[in-house]
Amino acid sequence: MHNIKHHITFLIFVFTSWVAFGQTQSRGIIKNDETKTPIPDVLILNTTTTDTLFSDNKGYFPIKSKGVYVFKKEGALTKTVSINEVEHIVILLSPNPSQLNEVTIIANTNQTEATNTINIISKETIDQTQNVNFNQAFNLIPGVFMQSGALNTNRITIRGIGSRNLFGTAKIRAYFKDIPLTNGSGETNIEDFELASISNMQIVKGPTSSIYGAGLGGTIIINPEKLSQNHSEANSELIVGSFNLAKNTNKIGLGLKNNSFNLVHSQTESDGFRENNHYNRQTFTLNSNHAINPNNNLSFLGSYVDLKAFIPSSINESNFLNNPKMADQNWHAAKGLEDSKRGVFGLSWQHLFNQNTQLHSSVFLSFRDAYEPRPFNILKDETLAYGLRTRLESRTKIFNKHIEYTIGGEWFKDRYNYKTFENRYRDFPDGTGSVEGNNLSHFEENRLYYNLFFETQIEVSKKTTLSAGANLNQTEYNLTDYFPISENNPDQSGAFKFKTILSPKFGINHQTSKNINLFGNISHGFSPITLNETLLPNGQINPNIKPETGWNFEIGARGSALNQKLSYNISVFSMHIKNLLVSRRTAEDQFIGINAGKTRHNGLETNINYTIKQTKISALQVFSNVTWNRFKFKEFIDGDNNYSGNDLTGVPSHVFNLGLRLTSENGFYGNIHFQHIGEIPITDSNSLYSNGYSLARFKTGLKTNLNKKLKLNLFFGLNNIFDTAYASQILINASSFGGNAPRYYYPGNPINFYSGIHLNYLF
Repeated sequence: MHNIKHHITFLIFVFTSWVAFGQTQSRGIIKNDETKTPIPDVLILNTTTTDTLFSDNKGYFPIKSKGVYVFKKEGALTKTVSINEVEHIVILLSPNPSQLNEVTIIANTNQTEATNTINIISKETIDQTQNVNFNQAFNLIPGVFMQSGALNTNRITIRGIGSRNLFGTAKIRAYFKDIPLTNGSGETNIEDFELASISNMQIVKGPTSSIYGAGLGGTIIINPEKLSQNHSEANSELIVGSFNLAKNTNKIGLGLKNNSFNLVHSQTESDGFRENNHYNRQTFTLNSNHAINPNNNLSFLGSYVDLKAFIPSSINESNFLNNPKMADQNWHAAKGLEDSKRGVFGLSWQHLFNQNTQLHSSVFLSFRDAYEPRPFNILKDETLAYGLRTRLESRTKIFNKHIEYTIGGEWFKDRYNYKTFENRYRDFPDGTGSVEGNNLSHFEENRLYYNLFFETQIEVSKKTTLSAGANLNQTEYNLTDYFPISENNPDQSGAFKFKTILSPKFGINHQTSKNINLFGNISHGFSPITLNETLLPNGQINPNIKPETGWNFEIGARGSALNQKLSYNISVFSMHIKNLLVSRRTAEDQFIGINAGKTRHNGLETNINYTIKQTKISALQVFSNVTWNRFKFKEFIDGDNNYSGNDLTGVPSHVFNLGLRLTSENGFYGNIHFQHIGEIPITDSNSLYSNGYSLARFKTGLKTNLNKKLKLNLFFGLNNIFDTAYASQILINASSFGGNAPRYYYPGNPINFYSGIHLNYLF
């Protein structure tokens, strides 16, 4: 849409200039990287000529000569661009997550006017981490906690939601641009995406986003990296480190007048800290944009991942304390692993009706083909998903008051086909690994949902904004059992359809002074149940099971002080959830779901950024955030056990982050980060907690120009500086089988290093 705006403006400009002068003076335009809206009053410095100027109220600036231009704007990340030809160019500035002013977040909403808590993980923030796994970046965000038992074993929780999912991430929605990454059962897998292909990630906490499905935990929106027009470059990066880590990333971007292409390839390999921990992943990501005419724009987005990762699994307390390197003996003997190929593809069309109304429509297709030998069986599964999403965005005025609204829908269907087989590894010599035996089961799940959504922002006054929205969801499952029916294997085929769920939201934002905004919201959300959790112990579908639903109440303040050197965000929330879903384990690889009660999630989140010193040649910033959780089972009766009043399992009592960042004009940069994680309840009875722990890491590097077109970046990092022994992931309520102790713990990596080199070449 925003590229369309640019082309309309450009064509008008060329025509009128040609008529008036017979020739053109080239100029550029500066736009927000997310919304493509023009940004006025940007400071522009031509370092070659030392000339300075500002963009006008429509984002335009004149290009009088070639040179290296620096673009600076409060609330946006500084950008340096080499302009080698006097031509029309579009400069895209990304929001700075450490500042609040002028940062557009979602739809047409400015962060200072947002009625809920939204965080951005920028490209610069990602680059301050090891850039191999998502967890370091996610764990910088208050209220977000990502546990990582291995590179392919992760669980994300937001404000405690998703903590009871035993394996992987659930109850949190995720999108790759406009393409859903959450499957029809509400499960999400994002850790296989290549971080180098991502521009930024937006995290919406709680069920406050009607246009993204009203998930209880919130929404993660991944925006792919893209190029400006008339800008082409190539990048190559190599990272090596502990545990035989080797990661190579190559990117090539081609920006033409009406088309742009950005291709990213990565290869990541590591032996891992533990036994049976080898990891090998290859990714391809393509993002292209095509301006068809002034009113229409097409973009293509594709991601392909080929992964083979062995699984050490969790271990018991004795082994965790005395031999954390070891894998679980059964997983080691079976050489348990995940071997999968998956792809996500989408085609988006943006149509501009006028300067205030635009339509975004996308069609998408995704697949996953996986083979997973486990000690108890071998799983072969395939998923094929497809759907479409469309939304109309518009701005208007009523009684001289600005009103912005979004209305649209999303339709999604996936087919999940899976079989299990005997694993006969015990019948063969040690070291053989998994051997496929007889077929044990064969199912096909067809899962369908649609969302209809509406969201609006109303300017009540110059200082007060109201928001309202609603999401209407309908979800249904159909299970087909293809395995031969027998006395010991009844037919489990059946259908399940949820009642239609309407989730409203209301919010308010009020500017109390120039630099302080207060906000609050009330919102409703829900989390779907996996189809397997709808099954009764006899394999039949339980028609009485209900999805978890809840109301979220939140108030907060955001602002800045000390001449914009200090920025802060504080929020207090209370989430009330009913129909708590409990996964009851009936066998080593069998779970059923029951509704067992209610939970209450009360919490406090603070985020503070302070610029200690900023000069023309360097900047020193400190950041800190605190998450304080008081998550309780309000009512929880599971069989004969009453856990009401106990702490919610799987969530730390508090998280504290403190860090320091340094950048300089001579190219030197660095950051150091300290994090403390509070104790985590491991069992619903609260008879066992994990110990709290503290971690520290740093990264430092040097960026320099080898010539006018070639840039070099050398860096080195150290994780877990004090070699802390800790559990990086917890398996809550782990059961014991065969007389063995329950396996609750995934040991975290000890002290480890990495080093890398990055080359950037401008065409």
